[in-house]
Amino acid sequence: MRSGKASCALETVWEDKHKYEEAERRFYEREEGPRAGAARWTSGPGASSGPSGDHSELVVRIASLEVENQSLRGVVQELQQAISKLEARLNVLEKSSPGHRATAPQTQHVSPMRQVEPPAKKPATPAEDDEDDDIDLFGSDNEEEDKEAAQLREERLRQYAEKKAKKPALVAKSSILLDVKPWDDETDMAQLEACVRSIQLDGLVWGASKLVPVGYGIRKLQIQCVVEDDKVGTDLLEEEITTFEEHVQSVDIAAFNKI
Repeated sequence: MRSGKASCALETVWEDKHKYEEAERRFYEREEGPRAGAARWTSGPGASSGPSGDHSELVVRIASLEVENQSLRGVVQELQQAISKLEARLNVLEKSSPGHRATAPQTQHVSPMRQVEPPAKKPATPAEDDEDDDIDLFGSDNEEEDKEAAQLREERLRQYAEKKAKKPALVAKSSILLDVKPWDDETDMAQLEACVRSIQLDGLVWGASKLVPVGYGIRKLQIQCVVEDDKVGTDLLEEEITTFEEHVQSVDIAAFNKI
């Protein structure tokens, strides 16, 4: 009897195997999540090859599809909520805009166009004919106005030419940095600079200066000047400075720039 009951129990368990497998899959899903539970269930003791294994794989695929379906539903719900918010906001903006409050203009009924006859030409009276004859077609007044306009144009051209002639031409200038060297360290450099600045030429303006050591206690005078190119040249400057033979040994151009 016991062996018969045991065999009946085993047959019942084998027939209801898919129920037990489903219960085991749900247990693992609750414990570790849908994907992990499905993977563990298929790789666990309940997994087998053959028809039972195919059934298990199908169940796993269905479980993963259900999870993806749930996630997609969540995304769709979020999108629907966002669209609802946008629509509500647009409705509020449309209601608050002044153009929404304005009523639509009423359409006017336009009657069909009627052909309008041109007014009849009024016959000219003899008095009007005489007035037409008195009109000067060439117009002497227009001739006088043309002469005045021509005179005004000539006057303006003359004033413009005079103004342009009085405008000063652009003067080309240069900035020159000179190195003036003394004979020795006993030369009075203050007196040397005074001699250089005493040179006054039309188109020459002296600028800043400083003493630069050369060596052996000797210092040279470095002085800036601005000259008009048409009036003062570098050769003329060198000649004028070297005339002070007691103090000046030589003159060199350290820098030359157009302004």
